[in-house]
Amino acid sequence: MEILLGILEQGLTYAFLALGLYFAYIILDFPDLTVDGSFPLGAAVSVSLSLAGLPPLLTLVAAALAGAAAGLCTGLIHVKLRVKDLLAGLIMQTALYTVNLMIAGRSNVPIFDRDTLFQNTRMDAFLPPSLQPLRVLIMMLPLVILIKLACDAFLSTQAGFLLKAAGDKPSLVCSLAHDPGMVKVGGLALANALVALSGACVAQEQRFFEISMGTGAMLMGLASVILGLKLLESFGRLRETTKVILGSVIYKAVIAFAITLGLPPNALKLLTALTFLVILVAGNGQMAAHFRRLFGLSKTCTESKTQKEAKDA
Repeated sequence: MEILLGILEQGLTYAFLALGLYFAYIILDFPDLTVDGSFPLGAAVSVSLSLAGLPPLLTLVAAALAGAAAGLCTGLIHVKLRVKDLLAGLIMQTALYTVNLMIAGRSNVPIFDRDTLFQNTRMDAFLPPSLQPLRVLIMMLPLVILIKLACDAFLSTQAGFLLKAAGDKPSLVCSLAHDPGMVKVGGLALANALVALSGACVAQEQRFFEISMGTGAMLMGLASVILGLKLLESFGRLRETTKVILGSVIYKAVIAFAITLGLPPNALKLLTALTFLVILVAGNGQMAAHFRRLFGLSKTCTESKTQKEAKDA
C-alpha cells in the first residue's frame, strides 16, 4: 500500500513536467533543452519565497511565472535571433544554472522549518490523523485535475488551435494573419511554466532545493509522455493530456518496480536514459518516428546515400 501511495504521489508531482514537455515536444515540435534549467528554477523560486514567509500556493504561482519567463527567453532567442532550437534551449539551460544559484543563494537550501504545501498548520488542523499519510495525494490530485482541465480548455480555443498549427503547419498560421514565431514563443512560455510548477511542487514535497535536481528532467518527462501516449493509444476517448498524466504515474511505477528488483537508486537516471534510447532506436511506431525526426535521427544511411546520389545526378 505504501509503495502504491508513493507511486501516485510521485506521478502526480511530476505530472506537470510531463505536460510541459507534451506542449513543447509534441504540440510545438520543439526540442526544448530549457527544461533541465526551468525545473530547478521553479524549485529555487518556491523555496526562496517560502523562506521569505510567502504562503506555499503563492510560491507556486511565482515559480510558474519564472518558468514562463525562461521559456519566453528561449523562444525569443530562437525566433528573433534565429538560433537553432536545440542551441537556444542549451543556451538558456546553461544560463539558468547561474540564475538558479543566484535566486537560491547556494546549491542546497532546506525548508524543513517552514510551512509547505503539504505540511502546514492548516492541514494539520483540517485533516484527521487517519488521513495525514494522504496529505500529498489530497493536495496534488485536485491541483493536477485543475491544471489538466485548464490545458484542455486552452487547447480548445483559437489560441490552442494556433499553437497546434505552429508546430504542425506554420504556413497555416501565416494564412490566418498570425506570426507563427510568436505563437511558438507563447507556447514555450506555457510549457516551461508547467515544468517550473512541477519543480516547485517537488521542492515543496521534498522540503529542499538542490541545484542538480533538474539533471535528467527532460528525459524523465519525455519517458512519461511516450509511455502515456503509446501504452494508452487504444483508449481513444481519453484526451492526450490525461494520457500524459497517467504516463507520469506509469513511469514512476516502472521505477518503483526496478527498485524492488534490487536496482540501486543511483542507477535510476541510467535506466531512464536507456529506456528513452530503446524507444528512439528500436521503436517503429509514429511516436518513435516523431522523436527520431525531432532529434535528427530520422535519416538512415540508405536515405542519405540516395539523396546524395540524386544530388550528384
